[in-house]
Amino acid sequence: MIKNYGKINLKLKDIMADRNITRNYLARAIHARFEVIDKWYDNNVEKIDTDILARICFVLKCQVSDIVEYSESAE
Repeated sequence: MIKNYGKINLKLKDIMADRNITRNYLARAIHARFEVIDKWYDNNVEKIDTDILARICFVLKCQVSDIVEYSESAE
């Protein structure tokens, strides 16, 4: 039986919308491919690359907790 440990949600889309930043701009600013940012934007990342996360935080001048959120799932 697999236990439900909750879910990690990425809030990058909301932060970018608040700051009027496009995926193209962020990809260029952190020297990453658009596809990488698109996955973060759509909350579709399988494994979190801490280097990418650090670059995003640097460019957006925010903390990891502003982007990554843990939510417990109801059992």
